[in-house]
Amino acid sequence: MLEKLMRRKTAETNVSLPEQIALVKSRKIPAHVAIIMDGNGRWAKKRNLPRIAGHHEGMKTVRKITRVANDLGIKVLTLYAFSTENWKRPKMEIDFLMKLPGEFLSTYLPELIEQNVKVEMIGNFNVLPDHTKKAIQRAMEATASNDGMTLNFAMNYGSRLELIECVKEIANQAANGEIDVSDIDESFIDSHLMTAHLPEPDLLIRTSGEVRLSNFMLWQLAYAEFSFTDVLWPDFDEQCMLNEIREFQSRSRRFGNVERDGDV
Repeated sequence: MLEKLMRRKTAETNVSLPEQIALVKSRKIPAHVAIIMDGNGRWAKKRNLPRIAGHHEGMKTVRKITRVANDLGIKVLTLYAFSTENWKRPKMEIDFLMKLPGEFLSTYLPELIEQNVKVEMIGNFNVLPDHTKKAIQRAMEATASNDGMTLNFAMNYGSRLELIECVKEIANQAANGEIDVSDIDESFIDSHLMTAHLPEPDLLIRTSGEVRLSNFMLWQLAYAEFSFTDVLWPDFDEQCMLNEIREFQSRSRRFGNVERDGDV
């Protein structure tokens, strides 16, 4: 079986990108793919460039992966852009990272609108710099009526903080008599998370060879398939993305030892 899958993957990578996309689309596509975009700094260091050069190159990769994800029919693409822990980085690097959403969205917003992509964000929006907030807000408003793929940026996001805020909100509801403790179950907690309106991720990809979650969607990833690649984010291209989807399609997904109908 494994040998057969390897032959199929090899054969598919020998055809053009549009043909590969069509082949991959003929099988089950994950509805929600989440990516921890890691390796920008190491990419720059290998080339004796400043870290910000890696972040800028990584921005170009966001465009490539957004396009191929949309072409594949993925419903939600969540990109971990900036964590609550990233504020500990040098100020110059943070300032540059806060400018990237404005640069990316001002450059590619017309393309996102044309492709029917809807821009959303999870994370603590209020403490972002004004210019960052304005860029994100403008993109969300401009694409609000789009009903294609959701491009969801996790910006100033931390899963533990999200869960803390969720618990506080539920505790307040219980204290005010709005709910009974018996009302609290998994679906109730889901409804209080930042991702309440989104399906749970089917696939998590982390680039750069690191094998950890880094405080990213700890609740939502409970049953996701994980894939860790050594490829640095700026080098993660369309072919890499297709390979990750093929790997997902080759897995047998079980939820409590029960194989879900329709999964490979």
